[in-house]
Order: sequence, then C-alpha cells, then structure tokens
Amino acid sequence: MFRSRQAVVVAVLGLVSGASPMRAAEPEPAAPVHARMEVVARGLDGPRGLAFGPRGELYIAEGGRGGPGPCRAEAGGRVCSGRSGAITVAGFGRQWRVEAGLPSLASPAGAYALGPSDVTVTAEGDPVHTVRLGGGPALRSAPERAGMAQLNRHGAVLADLGAQETPADPVAVLATGQGYLVVDAAGDALIRVGRRGRVQTIATLPQRTSATEATSVAEGPDGAYYVGERAGRIWRIEPGRAPRVYASGLRGVVDLAWSPSGDLYVLDGTALLRLGRRGTRTVVTAGLTAPGGLALRGRDAYVSTCATCSGTGTVLRIRL
Repeated sequence: MFRSRQAVVVAVLGLVSGASPMRAAEPEPAAPVHARMEVVARGLDGPRGLAFGPRGELYIAEGGRGGPGPCRAEAGGRVCSGRSGAITVAGFGRQWRVEAGLPSLASPAGAYALGPSDVTVTAEGDPVHTVRLGGGPALRSAPERAGMAQLNRHGAVLADLGAQETPADPVAVLATGQGYLVVDAAGDALIRVGRRGRVQTIATLPQRTSATEATSVAEGPDGAYYVGERAGRIWRIEPGRAPRVYASGLRGVVDLAWSPSGDLYVLDGTALLRLGRRGTRTVVTAGLTAPGGLALRGRDAYVSTCATCSGTGTVLRIRL
C-alpha cells in the first residue's frame, strides 16, 4: 500500500444478481451505533486481513515492523526491511504465530509496514497469504523488497507476482474452488492464481486514477465477486463481463464481507457499515483506529485495528 506513506495511512484507515447499483450520492450514514466490542487478539504488528479456519480459529496477517535493513529513502520517508511479518492464529483461549520471519518493510520506528497483507484458508485448512510489494516500478528490484509481491502457502511460493510481465502489488486474497483470487493494487485488477501457479487477469477496474487503488474482494451470494477500492467504490465483477459499480460515495473501502442474510459489511475509513439489499446504509460502529481487515462469523464481525502500528495492533469482536 506504499505508493507513499501518506497513501498507506489513507488506504489502511489500506445482492442478488441483477440488482441495481446503489446511488452514488447517498446521504451520510446515521449516527454511530455503540456496538458491543471485545478484544480477541492483541500485541500485533500491523494486523491486516483476517480469515477463519475450519475449527473456528481466526488467522491474522501481520505486516510486521520492518527490521534492521537495508534501509532507503522513499517518497514517504525512510524505510527499513526485516523478517518481522507473520501469520497469527487466535482461538481456543490463546494466540500464537503459525508462520514467522516473513518479509516486512517499515519506517525505522516499525510503523506503516508493508508485508503480509491478507490471509485466506483453503478447504484443507491451510493458510495462504499475500505479501505486499508497494512502491513504483523503479523500486521493484530493490534488495529490501526480496520475497515480496508473492502468494505463499506454508512457506512455498505459489506465485511470484512481482516477476510477472506487469508486476502486481497483491493486497487481498480469497480461496476458491479454482485456486485463488488476488487483488492487485498496482494494476487495480482482480487476478486468478491457479493451483499450479498460473496467473490470469479476471478484470481490470475502469475509471482508474492515481487514487483508485483496489483493496479487497469478497464473493457475493449471487456468485459474483465484489472488489472494494480506496476511491470509495465497490465493483461487481462477473468473469467475462465488464465490471459495474455496485456502491459508491464511500469514504474509502478497506475490506468487505457478506453475511448469510445477504447484507454486505464494509470497513469504510474508520467505520464499519452495513449495506442492505435495498440500498440502506447503516453504521454499525465508528471511530475505529486504522482498521485493516474484516471477517464475519455467526452474529459477530471481527476487525483488525491499528494496522499502521507496531506491537499495539488488536483484533476486535463486534456484536452485529
């Protein structure tokens, strides 16, 4: 998410088929609802994407806190690399890291880290995670970015997206029956990575600007894919068809997830919203600190917070 450090702050802070898109000029959401919250994981380094495993355990992608270097000056300030990224599991009354020593790039203080950005869990119960690249084309070969822009499973590289003809910046991943869907923030595209590593572009978002930046993906109850972007839109994508705007006028989509009832929950800026099937827009809770990821389970939403922080990130359980 580091097109610049400022871009990272903005991006982190990043219904049925045939339904009409939500209007672009929707009214501002109603006053915040003070939802019941509980901390289920704490002491995290830049927590981002979330996913549940087959036994109800929660997987958390930690961007890390960088490391001792090498370091270099970039548009947003000085950054240093290290192996502090991780995949953490919370559940059964405890919290532990199932993968550690993953690539990370952050400020010297360990904030605003690039590294593991999202995690998904396969049908076999294996976690698969993305590692962000960030930066422009001139930075892609920098030594401190070694091991980044990849899709990994148990330490094995499923796809080196940084080595493609058009290098990608993978920010989100979703396991499917045909492999994995990856959101590319560099190309504002939805990519499919097959089980053997074949990379195919499913769709590229139209109306691209320097502030677009795709951030997230979820599969809807209609079988279509919904992709959020930092510019405040959500796109509905059916393979083989042009993407169309499903919702717009949002502050900046960080992550999204569908509920069994057919409502779309959206991390929008620092608020968690519920987008109803009839176009209603309700604030579940607001004032979240730099949220980085969203997952739903039962009647609860799980949100990672302080995604730009080192050592003080948490995951909240919010009663819906």
